[in-house]
Amino acid sequence: MHDQFDVTLEDGDLLSEVELTTSLIIAASESDDHLSQDQIDTLLGISPRAPQD
Repeated sequence: MHDQFDVTLEDGDLLSEVELTTSLIIAASESDDHLSQDQIDTLLGISPRAPQD
């Protein structure tokens, strides 16, 4: 018999956000100085920004 209350709760988006946050925390703790915006963008997988005129 199937138990309707036996469910697995998993949120893929939340897990991804926790992974990104963890990566940022680790990088910041290993750095002697503040992380630059470019370093943060790289850790988050964000493409480099185009120069603004």
